[in-house]
Amino acid sequence: MQTELHAQQSARDLVARLDRLPAWPHSMSVIWVVGAGYLIAFFDITNVAFGLPVFSKVLHLSTQQQALPITASLVGYVVGAWLNSNFADAAGRRAGIAMATVLFSVGCIATTFSSGLSSMVIGRFVTGMGIGAEIAVISAYIGEMAPAPVRGRYTGLANVFAMVGQGVVPIVALALVPNFAWGWRAMFLLGALGGFTLFAFPWLPESPRWLLSKHRVADAETIVAAAEAHYVRRTGRALPPLADAAPEVEAKGFPTFALFKPPFAGRLALLFVLWFVWYIGTYTWLGLGPTFFVSKGYTLTGSILFMLASSVGYPVGSLLATAIGDTFERKHTILAGMLLWTVCFVAIGVAAAPALIYVAVFLLAGSLGFFLPLMYALTAESFPTRARATGVSLTDGAGHLGGAVGPILALAVYAWGGIGSGFTTVFLFMAVTGALTAMLLPFTVKATRRSLEVVTRETAPDDALPAGFEAEKFGRS
Repeated sequence: MQTELHAQQSARDLVARLDRLPAWPHSMSVIWVVGAGYLIAFFDITNVAFGLPVFSKVLHLSTQQQALPITASLVGYVVGAWLNSNFADAAGRRAGIAMATVLFSVGCIATTFSSGLSSMVIGRFVTGMGIGAEIAVISAYIGEMAPAPVRGRYTGLANVFAMVGQGVVPIVALALVPNFAWGWRAMFLLGALGGFTLFAFPWLPESPRWLLSKHRVADAETIVAAAEAHYVRRTGRALPPLADAAPEVEAKGFPTFALFKPPFAGRLALLFVLWFVWYIGTYTWLGLGPTFFVSKGYTLTGSILFMLASSVGYPVGSLLATAIGDTFERKHTILAGMLLWTVCFVAIGVAAAPALIYVAVFLLAGSLGFFLPLMYALTAESFPTRARATGVSLTDGAGHLGGAVGPILALAVYAWGGIGSGFTTVFLFMAVTGALTAMLLPFTVKATRRSLEVVTRETAPDDALPAGFEAEKFGRS
């Protein structure tokens, strides 16, 4: 019994030692490796939209069939996120990220050589599996590696890479798609470059929190000690004093089952609805935005130029998230960005002047780049380490079902065109999804600058608590 209590105290101390650090304590190569994977994954999310007007003609797709490759990738996203996240919660964050990278690289190669609708759908499905898995596991990984005071900042920094990946798509598309018959295939092949990040994985440290959930205290101690030494060496400062810390709860059983009991079941339901509604409008925009501009009468090149404004907006927004991600309560910051996102859709829908569309697209991309990293952080913070990646997959990942039906609903709304024109109506439709998402955000958890173990509201049994430990301080009632 004494040995068990000592092990629990050692594990609790390791959490406290990590969370006391006021800056990122690991090598920046960690951010570079996961950031490169993020960059390629987000490039793959949106490249289909810019190839769609071309490959739909090459592959002789009807208007109804044009939504199928987008829908397939999003369904794959849901499936891949859930399967791989359970794997990552059981086998480790590094293994989960590696598997995700393999999936989307293989999917990109398969899509590149598509010869018809069926092969295109299969390729996009596999790509989607990898993208969904990548985002879910990296969101959990960065949150667990970062000390509590800077969790939002470094989730934002990792997402700078993601937003650059999403932002360069219009630039690459403008160079390739209108000028070369094979340009749309090259867009997909570029996504396979993410596979090269696998060579750096041997130097990627495992999450110490995940190790503690598996009772691998000695391995976690090695990583935390290295983080402390790196912090002291880089800053020249002494280690801050330790504070009380809530313990990490042991991982037992199938990760998904841990989420269907209080308080996680309620969080799961709320965050699933939030992501589902938001993705309806988001993937309508990301998947069909250029197509709607073409149908409005703009040329393909002109519609891509409109989207080019997003190339600047995405990284600018994520840099802002990096700067202030831990300054204000996370959910309130996200709410402000979501309201700007909603207003921009309205502006595009009613805009008559191309200059106004450019500004609105820039602000739309900037707001997404700003609040999306914080939404990932907030989602990962809402669930326990033993099922954190799975929690992200069942909310953000499964929420992509909204993105799967979004383009189908949007095309129906566009055909109806009941408010002025199909163009205006479909952009107001996207605005409504943003407004509904904003209404749900106040009900999410408070997590900014708090230990992950505090936010989960779990502690060890009373007889495992050290003397003087204040249970209510960590959310127990």
